[in-house]
Amino acid sequence: MRYLPNGMKKWESRLSGGGDEQIRLLREILKWIRFSGMTEVRALLEKTLDDPQKLLAYHLSDGTRGSVEISKITGIKSTGTVTKYWQTWQKQSLGENVPVQGGVRFKRFFDVEELGLTVPDAPTIGRAKRG
Repeated sequence: MRYLPNGMKKWESRLSGGGDEQIRLLREILKWIRFSGMTEVRALLEKTLDDPQKLLAYHLSDGTRGSVEISKITGIKSTGTVTKYWQTWQKQSLGENVPVQGGVRFKRFFDVEELGLTVPDAPTIGRAKRG
């Protein structure tokens, strides 16, 4: 018989059960993993997305929009700036590149609203820059 640390026998017997029980346990584990990392992720996002344009650009980077569209919506003057943000965010493990017909797009891993950050409105950014 192999040695298992205290408490592991209970988990092993539950995981060796039916598939539904395994899925339920995996969801429970995922819930706690997400919870345990929320503070660190929020702090990293607050530090990285340090202005309204970056925050909105990250929020819009769901893999469905290209850099041109995000640039227009956010008021970021250059699509190159958007792609530079994407590269930085990928290196920080805040998202991943997804292949599309014309190249790649960035898809964020985290929903900033779920982490308690407020996503600015695009028109508000435009008015603030002009004023």
